[in-house]
Amino acid sequence: MKENEKAPAPKRIKKPNMLVRLLALAATAALILGALVLVVYRDTLNVDALKRWLAYRDMPAGEAAPFTHAGGDKLSIAYLDSGAVTVSAAGAHYYGLNGERLAEEVLSVENPVLSASRTTAVAYDAGNQSLFVFRGGAESFRLSLTGSNNLLSARVNDSGWLAVTAQQSGFKGAVTVYNSHGREVITIGLSSVFAVDAAVSPNGQSVAVVTMGQEQGDFFSRLLLYPLDQTEPSLQVDLGALTVLDLDYEEGLLWVLGEDRLLTVPTDGTETHTYFLTPNHLKGCSLEGDGFALLLEGPYRSGGAAQAVIVDGSAQTVRSIPLAGQVLDYSAAGEYFALLSGSRLTIYGQEADPYAVLDNPQAARHVDLAPNGSALLANAQQAWLYIPQA
Repeated sequence: MKENEKAPAPKRIKKPNMLVRLLALAATAALILGALVLVVYRDTLNVDALKRWLAYRDMPAGEAAPFTHAGGDKLSIAYLDSGAVTVSAAGAHYYGLNGERLAEEVLSVENPVLSASRTTAVAYDAGNQSLFVFRGGAESFRLSLTGSNNLLSARVNDSGWLAVTAQQSGFKGAVTVYNSHGREVITIGLSSVFAVDAAVSPNGQSVAVVTMGQEQGDFFSRLLLYPLDQTEPSLQVDLGALTVLDLDYEEGLLWVLGEDRLLTVPTDGTETHTYFLTPNHLKGCSLEGDGFALLLEGPYRSGGAAQAVIVDGSAQTVRSIPLAGQVLDYSAAGEYFALLSGSRLTIYGQEADPYAVLDNPQAARHVDLAPNGSALLANAQQAWLYIPQA
């Protein structure tokens, strides 16, 4: 190297902007502090209130502005994490919580049925051939049966997997499972008994099928559990002469509702537990709560409900709540359940104590709960969200 040749000057390293560094440190400290607060005070903080704030931070607590829906006879509503679905004799309609129309199927429906999970809703015409699935702000899937095939039941899980029970040519009953993309996974055809209902497991690994048959003049029901990679059941539970009215598949547990009893059936084949309504009569039921069922019971075959009963996964009564007036609608989701009368909406928490009360709910006749404790309300023309302030 020549003596008069200078070494290259070292490159200057830019120092990060001090304000940016301070903001980053402050944000990190806030996250750490927030995590510590949640750990230390998790028994006293209302985590669902935080979830509601995050979900509806652009909406004030209390009743949100109502929006007009399509209405129609035989109306049902469902809350989804992305909006609200209504189904009636006028078809199926999907709205954002601000009233934006996201998707719709305008058609005449004779027997409208709405079944929903937290993320997905399926609308169909029972006994006919049309089925529509709504998810993620759009209509994600539709199914049209042909020939003499007719829909009996359709249920979705939180992942959008669908179990369709239908009359199908060549079988007494058939259950077809579709994944969240609408692709067929398996069809279970039954030739000796009728399939009347089915539900896919939360993890999408199995499907529970309710069947009905006849032996020597006596009717019987069975619950069959099929892994989705085989057409032979891994579990069979005899239900006797029970007529199954409703079915729900939780992780590791099946809820089976009959006219006079509620069964909880572990999917590992261990003992089935039974809650008997006798001497009361069933007036309503929701199986959508996490780890509990909401039953409405009355002492007479005719007339309204006299009490609401919370039943746990062991088929034991957790709490019974006397009812003074007529219950127009009810719902359960997450750790909450709600009872709607003409003058009041009451939302109950884990201990079956009132969590939030809304007086004079604007002539609402329908309610569906969100897992965070908020409630979707509707009357014949409008729907709106109620966000508890607690």
